[in-house]
Amino acid sequence: MKLSNNFINLFQLFIRDTETGKRLKKNGERIKKDSIQNYKYVLQNLQEFEEKTGFELRICDANKLNQREYLTEKNYWKKFYKKYTDFLYKKGCYDNYVGQNIKVIRTFFNYLKNDRDFATGDFQRLFYVRKEEVDILVLSPEQLKFFIHNKEFEESLSPGLRRIKDIFVFGCTTGLRYSDIFLLTNKNFELQDEQWYLKIKSKKTKTYSFIKLPDYAAKIFLNHRPRSVKKPVFVAISLFNFNKSLKTLGERAQFTQPVNWSREVMGRSKDLKRAQSATVTRFCDKMSSHMMRRTAITTLLILGMPEHLVRKISGHSHGSASFNRYVHYAQSYIDKEIEKVHEQLRLN
Repeated sequence: MKLSNNFINLFQLFIRDTETGKRLKKNGERIKKDSIQNYKYVLQNLQEFEEKTGFELRICDANKLNQREYLTEKNYWKKFYKKYTDFLYKKGCYDNYVGQNIKVIRTFFNYLKNDRDFATGDFQRLFYVRKEEVDILVLSPEQLKFFIHNKEFEESLSPGLRRIKDIFVFGCTTGLRYSDIFLLTNKNFELQDEQWYLKIKSKKTKTYSFIKLPDYAAKIFLNHRPRSVKKPVFVAISLFNFNKSLKTLGERAQFTQPVNWSREVMGRSKDLKRAQSATVTRFCDKMSSHMMRRTAITTLLILGMPEHLVRKISGHSHGSASFNRYVHYAQSYIDKEIEKVHEQLRLN
């Protein structure tokens, strides 16, 4: 008779061992807090799945199973994968989120096998991790210039929105991640020959960057610079409120042109419209913190900076697949602009 273990209890142990440092990366570093939070989100999904579907979550030691029991267990995990992914899709999730959930569950199986010497049967190999290429949406150089230089627009904003605009422009210029921007202190800025430089170590990739700041970015720093070297340059704001404010800024700047936006469900593309109505999605509706880093990278590429230098600034490795997407997008932008010139040269 096969004995089963409670899946949820083991998953909670997996999270606890990660939080306390018993479980580490292969290089000996501790797992980042953001990753642990993702584990907790998956745990919540699993608990909700079990409660709402009645599917009992348990796991057996594969070494104690006979051949018939092993095949039964294999079919159980095939059934789990189908039911759990269907559950997430019915909640309105897309391929990237579903794939991330499955990736965490596979990590959990590997933890049981490698850290707890629990014979999982490697059934996690049955779980397919779906991925999707989400459209890259960035400010054009003209839109970025508007935010930087339009004084009339700036004066029309409240102090709170003006602060959000400053942070957004700074991010669109330096290519820093949202999390890195709010860690900046006066120590990250250095004045050399009357020129300000930003020196930063990425929280995510651990890479160092030394970036020469244009005058407008240096002015943003000087306007927000705190007296204490220990205080952050930019006062923290929740990601939700930051993204909400960006949408307001975009609407006020009249960045309201329609954009085609799609996501994938089980590998099939699905066109999206605004949740509030049946109208088309506007550019301002899709503005978010992700746009800062993407805008900085593509702007540098569009305006002609060599790829290897952009990689150095952004912290991407030479073979980074995500960076190659920026290159492709930038080339598409350049092609469209060239087509406009060619159109002017054609005979009517």
